[in-house]
Amino acid sequence: MASTGDRLEGHGSELWQRIIVAVPALVVAVFLIDYGGLPFTILLILLGIACLHELFQMFDDVAPVRLAGFVGIIGMLLAAYFGSDRSTYYLMIALCACFPLIFLFGTLQVRTTALGWSVTVFGLVWIGIALGHAVLLRELEHGVAAIITILAGVFIGDSVAYSGGKAFGRTPMAPRISPNKTVEGLILGMGGAVLAVWLAGLYQDWISGVDALILGACVAVAAPLGDLFESYIKRQVGTKDTGRLFGAHGGALDRLDAVLFAAVVGYYVWIAIL
Repeated sequence: MASTGDRLEGHGSELWQRIIVAVPALVVAVFLIDYGGLPFTILLILLGIACLHELFQMFDDVAPVRLAGFVGIIGMLLAAYFGSDRSTYYLMIALCACFPLIFLFGTLQVRTTALGWSVTVFGLVWIGIALGHAVLLRELEHGVAAIITILAGVFIGDSVAYSGGKAFGRTPMAPRISPNKTVEGLILGMGGAVLAVWLAGLYQDWISGVDALILGACVAVAAPLGDLFESYIKRQVGTKDTGRLFGAHGGALDRLDAVLFAAVVGYYVWIAIL
């Protein structure tokens, strides 16, 4: 069995590849989060379309209604941004409007199946609602800091889980879903997520230490669940990565799987904190 040092050295180059891709992406993301407004919403629309495309590629054999999915997610995120009260009301109205849209475009497709329609609905619920909550969260009081804090918890927790699992992982966490994930990596990653959010809270006078710990704990639970959720889907279709949009990080869904869960949880925790 390889020693801890050998395992760290063997995965060092892969970790650096992940960092090289992640840093520029995070710089752009932080800039647009801070800038806000329509540019931030457009960024999420583009990411949402990329995620839907990867999901539809995985289930291409059942003929998802691609055009309805892309038009639907654009409408959902714009509804979230332009909604007057910054609640989920307009987001949910837009989601409901997607059902007749799927029916209309689905019947016009050369090849169409009920399963394909179901995959389209699934993608809009999973990806569209999550990104819509991110738009709404950005527009709340202290929303910029909230999103950056949540992202810090997600990505630091993921990096700690990845590195810690490679170095110290022994006990499989969910071998039938994701054989490479370990209990040790999960525990270290959750600790890293909580610590990251708590440390971020120390520099912000509008969130208490207790609230930061609560937010960190919720992110620490939601993020790995989102990761496992996507892993289960990939397991069902027999693929390792959903794409290569982010290089060594894989596709858009590979990079945002944890964020899709954490954004929804973070929005409601933030509402409770405010």
